[in-house]
Order: sequence, then structure tokens, then C-alpha cells
Amino acid sequence: MTYLLALEAVNERVGAVVLSGGLARRMGGQDKGLVEIGGKPMANWALDAIRSQVHTVVINANRNHDAYAALGCKVVADRHSGHVGPLAGLSAALHHLDTDYVFMCPCDSPFIDGSIVGMLGMAALEQRADIAVAHDGERMQPVFCLAHRRTLCSLDAYLVSGERKIDRWYATQNTVEVDCVAVIDSFRNINTEEERQAAEQKLLV
Repeated sequence: MTYLLALEAVNERVGAVVLSGGLARRMGGQDKGLVEIGGKPMANWALDAIRSQVHTVVINANRNHDAYAALGCKVVADRHSGHVGPLAGLSAALHHLDTDYVFMCPCDSPFIDGSIVGMLGMAALEQRADIAVAHDGERMQPVFCLAHRRTLCSLDAYLVSGERKIDRWYATQNTVEVDCVAVIDSFRNINTEEERQAAEQKLLV
């Protein structure tokens, strides 16, 4: 049984958010999700990979909303001010979407394999976890996670308290780490022009 079928069997649905709300300081402050690789915005690679794996997807962005909306998704801004990191994007998505789960991934990982959604989802269902987070065999990959909406109150309280560290919040929740070595290229992200060029060559082969 696929993950989506398993969810539907228990009357639960999954949405997703592609995080594009950062400042991208290592790329000169460019809006990284709109930087093109192979003729399309970087965020589009992530969107294309996960659309078929979820019921609905939004983009978390704090600037250039019209450009992101042109990619065919609703755009949601952080509800917590100050560019406080990926947890603010997850909070924004959980507030906006009406799905039971939300999958989160960054916009700067053009090699993401959509099957990661199912890997995290099946682990969450089987282990009755509120959060399933990817592990690459050596370390946790915290911005690739699936969170149940019942974590929202805790998440917002955590952010309001001034906390920002994503792994510290995970430690307070019913969290399971999931072996995602099979899709390890998903965690290859783009932070420099050199990395962008290398990714473009690989993606267009």
C-alpha cells in the first residue's frame, strides 16, 4: 500500500511546504528559490518532485510573492517576524493548510526524490510519531520532515519563546528519525554559484 493510500485508509491527508523564506547570504542575498537551474527556478525542481506525493503544496516566501505564485502554488509568508528559520515556514504552512500532515523541504535541493515523502510518512504511521525527520546515515537532515498538525501549538509556543533551533524542538516532540540513505542526493543543496553550475550540469545530462 502506498503512503497516500495508507493515509486515506485512516482518513488523513498530507500537504507540503517548500521553504523559500531565507536570506541566502551565501549567494549574495539572491532569492535562492528563484535562481534558475536548467532554465527554471530552483524551487520548481522541488515542487515538481513532490507534487504527486501530496494532496496540496504551498511555498513559504517572504519576498517576491508574485514570482513564486507564478510557479502554480499558494504562497504563505512567515507569521513570526525576523527571519527566524525553517520552523517559521513550517508554522506558516500548518496554519494555512487544512491537511493532517505537512511535509517540509527546502527550495535549494533540486535533487530531491519525491519518494522521501512516503518514507517519512510510513515511518510516522507505523511508529505513531508526530514528526518523522530524515537521516542520511551520518546525521539528521532536519529541514526534511513530516509533521502532524497536532504539533502546531507546541511549535508556535516554542517560536514565541524566542527559541529557533530545529533539532531542539524535535527533541521535545514524539519524533522518529528515518533512514533515507536510499535518496541521499535529496540532501545536496545549492549555496554558491559554483554549486549551481555543477547541479545544472548533472540535472541536464
